[in-house]
Amino acid sequence: MELELRHLRVLCAIADTGSVGRAAALLGASQPATSTQLRRIERYLGAPLFERAASGVLPTCFGLEVLADAREVLARADRLGRRGSAGDAPAPRMLRLAATLSPVLPGLLTRARRQRPALRLSVSSVYRSSDILDLLEQGGADAGLAVDYPGREVRHSPAVAHRSIATEPTFVALPAGHRLRHRTEIALADLAAETWLLTPDDGAGWHAVFHGACAAAGFAPTTVHEFLGGRLELQELIATGLGISVVQATTRPLLDVVVKPLAGTPIWFRQLLVWRREAVDEEEVETLFGSAASAYRALVAVSPHYRAWAARTYRPGPGGA
Repeated sequence: MELELRHLRVLCAIADTGSVGRAAALLGASQPATSTQLRRIERYLGAPLFERAASGVLPTCFGLEVLADAREVLARADRLGRRGSAGDAPAPRMLRLAATLSPVLPGLLTRARRQRPALRLSVSSVYRSSDILDLLEQGGADAGLAVDYPGREVRHSPAVAHRSIATEPTFVALPAGHRLRHRTEIALADLAAETWLLTPDDGAGWHAVFHGACAAAGFAPTTVHEFLGGRLELQELIATGLGISVVQATTRPLLDVVVKPLAGTPIWFRQLLVWRREAVDEEEVETLFGSAASAYRALVAVSPHYRAWAARTYRPGPGGA
């Protein structure tokens, strides 16, 4: 078998919908045929691309890499199909982007600018994902970066669309001298007595997700301080021993901070590209999404703790599937 564009579209449809069945319906195929095609693609590539979760299917770490490449190839193919005459210079185009404080944002902007110089992005920093969706619904923004959580997926009207950039595990950041610093993974229950630095609710249910994970681990946090500030300031507080915090797996720790996986990965979240359908065309969506996915892959590449966790978690079995 050789990979073709139609195979890449199958993978992207499964990732976008979070379900083989929904992807099949989107592609106009049967679920058994789509499942069979996915297994053939995984055998060809030599490792699983998706794993089952309570909310459907999620990409494996290897799957995230493949999906980033697949989307880039599809975007390039789409641009080739749309390209006009060589003498046509594209007119400048402005899009309003509302974004959370995502580490994906700088890489997205750099790659989108390089890929499409005529596409100009004005960026507004918006913390709450619910506020970003409100801006899109009301016409106050054209596209955005938001988050949601498995079981608490984003909701919006048909005027707005979304696509999952990545589903990422949540790790914990500790002072470098912490008693659990030598563990490969840390059970959430072993942190029951800690002082927690908790970022404000993000409009997507973050506080409920965090406290729900603690309850499932058998405890309620006794000391929680709400932290208002940036990622660097948060790590500086952790380094001084004022508390610990859950962080994104791609977080690059300061010298006096260690980032460790949580055993069993009790907390996941999705990074999303969201956009207003009438404001952003398909080619622009592919540019934004491909740039975001590539930026995320670059973050993973410089996160040794994330890559080590992924290597332990996603081990292909005999035969690779």
